[in-house]
Order: sequence, then structure tokens, then C-alpha cells
Amino acid sequence: MQFQQLLYFVAVAETRHFTQAAERVHVAQPSLSQQIRALEKELGAELFSRARGNITLTDAGEALLPLARRILADADTARHEVQELAQLRRGRVRLGATPSLCTGLLPDVLRTFHDLHPGIELLIEESGSHDLVRELARGSLDLALIVLPLPASSPALTTVELLREDLVVVSPPAWRPGGAPTTAKGPRRPVRIADLQDEPLVMFRHGYDLRELTVAACRAEGFEPSFTVEGGEMDAVLGFVRAGLGVAVVPSMVAERAGHDLRVTPLARPGLRRTIALAHRSDVAPPRAARELQRVLLSSRATAASPSP
Repeated sequence: MQFQQLLYFVAVAETRHFTQAAERVHVAQPSLSQQIRALEKELGAELFSRARGNITLTDAGEALLPLARRILADADTARHEVQELAQLRRGRVRLGATPSLCTGLLPDVLRTFHDLHPGIELLIEESGSHDLVRELARGSLDLALIVLPLPASSPALTTVELLREDLVVVSPPAWRPGGAPTTAKGPRRPVRIADLQDEPLVMFRHGYDLRELTVAACRAEGFEPSFTVEGGEMDAVLGFVRAGLGVAVVPSMVAERAGHDLRVTPLARPGLRRTIALAHRSDVAPPRAARELQRVLLSSRATAASPSP
């Protein structure tokens, strides 16, 4: 049984005329009649009574008509669904990102994407880079914004470098290294990693790339960092700093959005930087909507990266 045969059958059933039905479906009348006969042969029953030129449905034709209409309607719905997806009127993107990128980079990018494609549903998974790599491997995400380099045990991922971002120190307004008070209007001269040796740090939870990067930088300077509070997510860490519990090393894009109640101090050269990449599984091409979001993200990288202090 062919889709075309059902289309011809419904046309004859609704017009009760073979010639009119052929005109309706834009096919020669002999071809339409031949397909109807082939369908009747396959089903083992006549579908139309052709007595004295009057076309009426047989009992078999009456039974087939609602089923054929439903099949044609479902096919039409499927065609529209696929066209809408192909034309980005509908769809879904599952994007993973670290909490700092959800705070710093994504709001503006997702606003741009939503304005372009309001029918696309955006599902955001917020987690650390290592967790996001695992979710990509499981197929739970289409794309992920991760921090390079990848762990040695990472699955096969295709990565495109998006931006390189400076890290800065956020603190209460009157902070400076060594505990001597200063004003919020004072010069924000760069501080060295070594200057943080005797400073209480507010630290992220285990699994955060920022935690690992900061701790590694301190150890490279010959000291073990001291934590007053540890284990928080990005918003919690900023809140603890506002409360005067210590200072924290955060991405510059996050610091720009943190508000005027925090002091932002750059790190002295060479400073600390991290590389952000957009990743997806190498063995599976992202869906069309995900590829469009990838295009928007890559086009944003020229303005997303903060200049070095």
C-alpha cells in the first residue's frame, strides 16, 4: 500500500468522480484508475461500486476512508513539523555551561538567539566542566561551554575555542592586600598571586575549574591558600565576599556584572587566564537548532572576551 494510492483513493471517495479526482491531485485519469485498481488488488476487495457510471463506496471503501484520511493527516502534520524544525520555527537546544558563564556570557547571547528564533526551546544545564563533559558523552547535551584543557580521560569531543578570559580579584570595597584599609575610590593597582598568601579566600566547591586554577596558581607561588568559606556556587561566593568573609578570584565577565558593592582588582602580569571552548560530541552532529546557537555563540566571541588589564 502506497501513500500515493491512499491520496488517490480519498480524492475519488470525496469527488465520486475519477476524472475530477485526477484533476484534483494533478495526475492523468488513466494513471489514477490504475493505482486504484492496484490498491484494490492488494487489499483483496473492491473499494468502489461503478454501476451505471455512479461511483459509490463499497463496505470495504467505507472502512478504509477514515483510516486513509487519518494517515494523510498524520503525514501532513509530520511534513509541517519537519519544515518548522528545518526553518528553525520550532525545536530544542540543550546547552551546558559553567555557572560563571551562565552569569557572565550567556544572558546576552541567549537574548540574541531568542530574538532570532523565539520558537526554539532553550534548556540550560549549569555545572562544572568535568560534569558537562560527562553529560555530553551520555548524549544529555547538544552543546557545552567548557574550560580547556580537557581532562586526559575525556571522550572524543570536537571543541572550538570561543574566548580567553582574564581572572580578577573581587573583594569588599575597602580591601587591599595585607589588611590595610583603603577607599573604594583608591587606585585599583594589580595584585600578585603571592599577595594573596595571607588573605582569607572564599573558595568554590570541588569540581569548579576556578577552584583548581586558583589553588594551582597559589601552589606555584609556594604557598597553600587559606579558605574562610568553601563549597559555594558562583552567586554564593559573591555573596560571601559582600559579607566581608574574604576575597575571591573570579572571571572578569562575572565581576563586571557583580555590582558596585564589590571592588574589582586585576591580577599583575602574567595574571591568570582561562580558555573557554564550545564542545559537542565528535561522532554526532548537533541538531539544526544547536548549530544555529553555535553560530550565534561564535559570532559573539569578538565582543565577549575582556581585554587584559
